[in-house]
Amino acid sequence: METIIRCAQTEDITRLELFLEEAGLSKDGVQASIDYFLVMENHAEEMKATLGIEPLGKVGLLRSLAIRPDLTEKDLFLLFEQIFILARDRQLTTLYLASNKKSSLEIFRLIGFTEEIIENLPAELFQSEHVKHILTVDNSFFLKISI
Repeated sequence: METIIRCAQTEDITRLELFLEEAGLSKDGVQASIDYFLVMENHAEEMKATLGIEPLGKVGLLRSLAIRPDLTEKDLFLLFEQIFILARDRQLTTLYLASNKKSSLEIFRLIGFTEEIIENLPAELFQSEHVKHILTVDNSFFLKISI
């Protein structure tokens, strides 16, 4: 089944927030950053995945990666490829990712991310409520990629 990746629009907010809630993810910040979200849909316009960026100056924090179980690795790589294009189009220079799921580390390394220690994170990231929360979570780590 063919998929389409496109930039989210204002009319997608409710559907996107519901998709994130179903995945057990926070919908905080979706409205404010809707221009920095991608949605992946099938031909029937069913949402298969989403990925967004919380812009913070010239850097961005990847947010809200939610995928349906039937998504392939190829689809995931395409989604990341498109988010990198979106970030470059919006004049961002570096993307960061925060997680506490060590099992995801290898896939992010394959995409090109490298681990970043907290002391080396740019000051802009600490403006993010999400980053402030992640810093309180056990086993959390940060990854970065220059784009």
